[in-house]
Amino acid sequence: MTHQPVATSDKLDAAVLKVAGVVVLGAIMSILDVTVVSVALPTFQSEFDASYARVAWTMTGYTLALATVIPLSGWAADRFGTKRLYMVALALFTIGSALCATADTIGQLIGYRVLQGLGGGMLMPLGMTIMTRAAGPNRIGRLMAVLGIPMLLGPIGGPILGGWLIDVASWHWIFLINLPIGAVALVYAQLALPKDNPQPSESFDFLGMLMLSPGLALFLYGVSTLPETGTFADPEVWVPVLIGAALVVGFVLYSFKPRHPLLDLRLFTNRNLTVATVALFVFIIAFMGAGMLFPSYFLQIRGESTLAAGLLIAPQGIGAMLTMPVAGMLADRVPVGRTVPFALALIALGFFTFTQIDPHTSYWLLCGSLFVMGLGMGGTMMPIMTSALKTLHADQVARGSTLVNIIQQIGGSVGAAVMSVILTNELNDARPIPGVTDPHGNPVTEAGLAIAAAQQPQLTQQFPVDQSLIERGLDFAASSFATTFWVGFALVLATFIPIAFLPRRREPSRLHGDQPAEQMKAPLGIH
Repeated sequence: MTHQPVATSDKLDAAVLKVAGVVVLGAIMSILDVTVVSVALPTFQSEFDASYARVAWTMTGYTLALATVIPLSGWAADRFGTKRLYMVALALFTIGSALCATADTIGQLIGYRVLQGLGGGMLMPLGMTIMTRAAGPNRIGRLMAVLGIPMLLGPIGGPILGGWLIDVASWHWIFLINLPIGAVALVYAQLALPKDNPQPSESFDFLGMLMLSPGLALFLYGVSTLPETGTFADPEVWVPVLIGAALVVGFVLYSFKPRHPLLDLRLFTNRNLTVATVALFVFIIAFMGAGMLFPSYFLQIRGESTLAAGLLIAPQGIGAMLTMPVAGMLADRVPVGRTVPFALALIALGFFTFTQIDPHTSYWLLCGSLFVMGLGMGGTMMPIMTSALKTLHADQVARGSTLVNIIQQIGGSVGAAVMSVILTNELNDARPIPGVTDPHGNPVTEAGLAIAAAQQPQLTQQFPVDQSLIERGLDFAASSFATTFWVGFALVLATFIPIAFLPRRREPSRLHGDQPAEQMKAPLGIH
């Protein structure tokens, strides 16, 4: 495929920022949608009279659709062109959002969420490809920092936005809000993105698709079921995990045989890409898992509303916004191996506070720690991704973006599942209250009653209980969160190992090394 000429100026001119604006709009829709829906699960339970396990599939189905379509995006971008494929992905996501708002049953909502995921799964890898090609070798860090803003702020803005929309309107609006954004993004993409000029591409790897996409979907299905079952021994967990893992391993062995595999694992011969993806994988497990638990602590232990919990974790986003632009500029001038360790140290410093939490930990201390973590996150994730893609040739960028996004998706799913299982198992060890059972006949624990009382204070008025029992239950529940945070803290420390191998010397970028010099000096064309 013929790529658009790219400027090599260090400055971010208006033309390149227009391209970045399109990608950020798509990323905001895709990432916010995941976290906005997470706060609506209790509402779905009451609206559709469904169990939590059933409504959780509104998130699991979306995730599985992402995992299925991401491997196809690299080949499709080369075959059809990034602009038209990106616009198709935007349209699919927007149509899926409109359909979600019309759902009358939980089954319909899950089906429409899968359609959303098919579009959302292509938005991020295609957006990274478009921005990497537009930036040129000297500006990739700064533009990746722009893309990183919705990636880091999504888990923070989502609960705030979702809680507010459900409070002032209805659950339908968490999907309807995507319609005007999607319409603007489609028009913006048509005007701002460079014109496609696709050429005959390699044949599609059907055999690879039959192994990789179902393999990833089955593996992530099993992992996503783990929090519900609480044990890997349940056949609903280990059967799909093992089958999915076998298919993925089969694909890995097979992928070195065809000339043009669905997922080009030969890119891992690039040392920077390999080191960066390993570091990213370990970091995402810790970040995504902890990101889920922070609001849960405020909701379940401190009894805050969804909106208040979202506001309490906002300092993390503020910190990230402050350092991300600086980290982007540094990534273009200084080897990431010299800056990322300091940013990761800030994350570890802030994270340590949460290993010491109790039911009365100062909000000033917690919010200050989240702010420090945000400062570190702004200087960690996007520089690592920049390192992964910066030394690739232009014709490898689409495939490299696909690899990085699959690593993120798997890491996020594994992190959420691992943290959920640890926390659930810890809470299940709480002392049961003699003679007290829930409507299903299961024994009620002190921690379970304390969490319910924190979220619904009227319970203690309807069913008077000893206040010391509530306090003891809250102490145990907070200790369970602290124990789980110790696991996340250990994973943050483990990330220092691959980060130690990130490049510490400046290396020439290969992003456009396959283009004639006279083309590289031409400005980016906007159509």
